[in-house]
Amino acid sequence: MDNILALAGANLVSPIILSFVLGLAAALVRSDLSFPEAIAKGLSLYLLFAIGFKGGAGVAAHGVDARLVAALVSGVALSLLLPFVAFALLRALARVSVVDAAAVAGHYGSISIVTFVAASTLLSGRGIPAEGFMVAVAAAMEAPAILSALWLAMRRGGGSERVGTELWREILLNGSIVLLLGAFAIGWITGEKGLAEIESFIVEPFKGVLCLFLLDMGLVAGRGLRGSRGVLSPGVVAFGILMPLVGAALGLAAGLALGLSLGGVVLLMVLGASASYIAVPAAMRVALPKANPALSLTLSLGVTFPFNLTIGIPLYMMLATAVAGS
Repeated sequence: MDNILALAGANLVSPIILSFVLGLAAALVRSDLSFPEAIAKGLSLYLLFAIGFKGGAGVAAHGVDARLVAALVSGVALSLLLPFVAFALLRALARVSVVDAAAVAGHYGSISIVTFVAASTLLSGRGIPAEGFMVAVAAAMEAPAILSALWLAMRRGGGSERVGTELWREILLNGSIVLLLGAFAIGWITGEKGLAEIESFIVEPFKGVLCLFLLDMGLVAGRGLRGSRGVLSPGVVAFGILMPLVGAALGLAAGLALGLSLGGVVLLMVLGASASYIAVPAAMRVALPKANPALSLTLSLGVTFPFNLTIGIPLYMMLATAVAGS
């Protein structure tokens, strides 16, 4: 326990986490601090491109093998399974409709790429390597959960009004997925030589850009919490903290079964524990228009995201170290 608290404390005083805390505090005290939408969008585009490119270069250095394929299959299976767990847990803890529970479940089966990046940065800072193909696993886990959420909604009577071409367009052509996969492909094609050519652009400035992005995320989360009265019941908040732990446990089991390195196990735990607030909300808006987006977004961005950044990631690292070894 002392080790977990020490690691959590060290994580809390990192520039990345403190930037998020600054944004959160500024929003809660109603400061007029804000990011122009174009700048916020530019920061997210930079992060997606950088993490995708570095992951592709890592796969080029590693090569395509059975471990990569097995990791991708496991990630997709995890993304398909988690919404069923989330749906049952949320319905047990809180009074929410079938359609709202299905929408939330879709968010918790998908992933938060920013949480993934924050965990990658922490691992890098501690000199703990991870498989480069974990970026590909993250990209593969974005969309399958949406299919599970729609199945849950239709099976339980929540209905889905639009599940045709428009929905598939939202899923497959979502900007974050396209950029992440595209940058991954570029990094894979150009390899270590390509990475060396633009290293000064996507490696050195990365942490500074991430600080600014998390400052903006703190502002968004704080505004969401301010306007969440009547949405965050005790049961809903409990779900937002318990579900990441369940997802991390499943990620730990999958990582150990795959024989991943310590860093790879931690990242798969983080992917299982995180919740989407980019790709899935866009798809749910089309597929489940009757769902309350305030519930899903407040949970994923206002409860689970801060929990993972401050407590979750250090906890997952300690558990992975205890089980998988250093």
